[in-house]
Amino acid sequence: MNKPVVLVVMDGVGESPVELGNMVLKASTPTLDDLKANHPWRSIKAHGAAVGLPSDDDMGNSEVGHNALGCGQIYSQGAKLVNESIESGKIYTSDAWKNLVSGVKASNGTLHFLGLLSDGNVHSNISHLIAMLGQAKAEGVKTVRCHILLDGRDVPATSALEYVQQLEDTLAALNDADFDGQIASGGGRMTITMDRYQANWDMVKAGWDVHVHGLGRTFSSAREAIETYRAETGVIDQDLPAFVIAKDGQPVGTINDGDSVILFNFRGDRAQEISMAFDGDESFDKFDRGVVPQVKYAGMLQYDGDLCIPRSFLVNPPEIRRTLTELLVEAGVPEYACSETQKYGHVTYFWNGNRSEKVSETLEVWEEVPSDVRSFDECPWMKATEVTDLVIAALETGKYGFIRCNFPNGDMVGHTGNCLATEIAVETVDLCLARIKKAVDEAGAIMLVTADHGNADQMLEKNKKGGVAPRTAHSLNPVPFIVYDPNGRHELKDNADFGLANVAPTVAQLLNIQPYDCWEEGMIR
Repeated sequence: MNKPVVLVVMDGVGESPVELGNMVLKASTPTLDDLKANHPWRSIKAHGAAVGLPSDDDMGNSEVGHNALGCGQIYSQGAKLVNESIESGKIYTSDAWKNLVSGVKASNGTLHFLGLLSDGNVHSNISHLIAMLGQAKAEGVKTVRCHILLDGRDVPATSALEYVQQLEDTLAALNDADFDGQIASGGGRMTITMDRYQANWDMVKAGWDVHVHGLGRTFSSAREAIETYRAETGVIDQDLPAFVIAKDGQPVGTINDGDSVILFNFRGDRAQEISMAFDGDESFDKFDRGVVPQVKYAGMLQYDGDLCIPRSFLVNPPEIRRTLTELLVEAGVPEYACSETQKYGHVTYFWNGNRSEKVSETLEVWEEVPSDVRSFDECPWMKATEVTDLVIAALETGKYGFIRCNFPNGDMVGHTGNCLATEIAVETVDLCLARIKKAVDEAGAIMLVTADHGNADQMLEKNKKGGVAPRTAHSLNPVPFIVYDPNGRHELKDNADFGLANVAPTVAQLLNIQPYDCWEEGMIR
């Protein structure tokens, strides 16, 4: 076997010369500094068209980033995939759409839309909701309710009212004697509904109780709820408490027998658990759902193809084939993947082309370190030490030809908006890189260092008034790609179009394995 290759993904650590809010530059990173000063490296694209999104105005994310890293190709993803389906009208000819619409028409029930209300293009896009609202009315649906999750993470931190007003204006234009559309419930995305990796089912229960049963603090409008909570708590949109819209003392939009529900998020990680709650039978035991209404349910996409979550969906996911794992299995190369819970699915499920199962039970080893259930800025080092321990132990076995890991710190702590904590998070990753670098030296291996998108590199931004505002979204910046081979010489090609999809072919080059013809090119001359 050739020298083993270790790939380190520094989640959320982008590359930018701009100092404002750049915790990557502000942090003390002697290991990264040394790698860039003395070894081949370049910036590569991690957003927009380079990862299959509609345009270069679309920020990358961990899901599409790891898809591209793991498959060496560029697939239409997320918003672009849904955009194409809506523009062609294909979404409205899907069995799922026809089933949900015909169901509420037959039962004289309500069509509910649940999802993240923003145009961040990471989990959802408000334009998709607006298009489906218009189509629902055109097809004769009488009653629609919207259950909105407030963003402030992939968009400006306090922008919720802009999207609420856009939705209210849309509903007002549609409403008439034959159509009744209203906002029914909501709350911050980090407070209710959108947990991931089964880390905090209490979040999902809180969302279920609000959306389904209308249990929660009531307000006359979403605007009133948001303005009241802001005044009372001072928190940004993603952390706002749950609310229920009521009229004459009664919730305007509980979910009842005969209704249909569409989750209009297209990104899978934070859509799976609420989908499990709606799809689950009497054996569902994650939380007490109370009286479970008999409804038809569908997701925008199928969020996990292997586990069939959800069973019904509007848009077929990209069928990613010929991944790096498939290539390595064909070549008989053992591989190892690890991260903590927050990004474990990214180095496994998303890396392997949206598959929950391994390509080979004998050649693949996956290990997960359980993440803490707490705000990440309280503990910005997260589980980086434990992940590093696993990587070093895997190297020391001498069994693996390819090892990959993800350090979530730069992204997860960056999302909190806490600049000091994010600076510590970046420094934590740098310390762990130093340990892995030493182990690579001892094992005679090669280390590649990159990121899936930026975040910690842009945590402040100038607002329209000339002031500075916190930024909790991913950045549009490129990410570093570093080759560290203490016993070899490598030169990287100079191509401004290189992106995350060029990483897998580069791994194949270093392992001396012929890549698939459909892949992007490798970056080593």
